[in-house]
Amino acid sequence: MKRFFKSFRDLVKEEDGMGTVEVILIIVVFVGLVVIFKNQITTIVESLFSKITDQTAKV
Repeated sequence: MKRFFKSFRDLVKEEDGMGTVEVILIIVVFVGLVVIFKNQITTIVESLFSKITDQTAKV
């Protein structure tokens, strides 16, 4: 685990900036995942808000 964090830290400290292509690819992948899992994400969010509403009503 320490090795992972060290690698991640080194990646963040790297002075070479990310190019536009890399940023666009990350955004495209993220949007694709949201589109694919839209129903599951909606169900989870609705469930969380329902639980929050129920818990605040008890207080």
